[in-house]
Amino acid sequence: MAFADPTSDWLQNLPDLRGRLSANAMLSDITWFRVGGPAQVLFTPADEADLVYFLKSIPADVPVFTMGLGSNLLVRDGGVRGVVIRLGRGFGTIEVLGPDRLRVGTAVPDVKVARAAGEAGIAGLHFYRGIPGSIGGALRMNAGAHGVETKDVLEYVRAVDRAGNVHELSVADMGYTYRHCSVPADYIFTQATFRGQPGEPSEILKQMEEVADYREQNQPIRERTGGSTFKNPNGHSAWKLVDQAGCRGLRVGGAKVSEMHCNFLINDAEATAEDVERLGETVRARVKATSGVTLNWEIIRLGEPVEGRPTGEALAELSNTGAGKQ
Repeated sequence: MAFADPTSDWLQNLPDLRGRLSANAMLSDITWFRVGGPAQVLFTPADEADLVYFLKSIPADVPVFTMGLGSNLLVRDGGVRGVVIRLGRGFGTIEVLGPDRLRVGTAVPDVKVARAAGEAGIAGLHFYRGIPGSIGGALRMNAGAHGVETKDVLEYVRAVDRAGNVHELSVADMGYTYRHCSVPADYIFTQATFRGQPGEPSEILKQMEEVADYREQNQPIRERTGGSTFKNPNGHSAWKLVDQAGCRGLRVGGAKVSEMHCNFLINDAEATAEDVERLGETVRARVKATSGVTLNWEIIRLGEPVEGRPTGEALAELSNTGAGKQ
């Protein structure tokens, strides 16, 4: 499907825009699942000032969404109406501020933050070695691994809201809980300052290698996947509930529950986004039926289905009735 292209009209009102606008850009090319439809407009700002200029200039009723590396994102097959903003090189700086502090742009991959901190002798950020995606997503989701979360090492964040206003937020302002922050959804994080502890680079590197080895041995990191699919419910491990519900290896169309780690969904046979979402909803329904526990998605689902197709929990009903794509 293709959306109407508003970029020509917008560019008349944006003579000083330095970033790149692309109409009907296929998001399946830049998301880790490799599924989904187009963005009506994909915008890559040159830097924070360019982002501010753009947001202040486009119509206020245009929906705006932000993506990083596309690792924790499922874009539906009908695409995304409005603007998808993808932060790039202008948000890719890393600056060591001292023996225990680091300032980074939010387009920086998590693994590069871990590496830069280690080389600078800043301990405490090694866990980012095991988190796919960029720092912007880590801030939004309070990403964590191996007993450490983003909230434990974050000091300050810069963000731009939908109206183009710049905000500076402390970690207390982020309202963090497990895999969640309470900052308004329209805030686009542009920069973050982290504080760790002084450490020995060799010891930090050893910790990072242990994290990397764990991922290699226990997660399907070489597959087309979006990372952990469901949040861990209180008192439970999501993967154990999925396994106990008999869902390890379960398939819908071209999507499959990983047999290596069953909290991962993988696209191993040219899946559609509907295949992936329907598989996830089928898993949720089976876990609820067997354990009474409701799993909540950790992966962000974005956009519209193909016209006339369902989304969300209605997809699980297709599996129950045998209707839909097999």
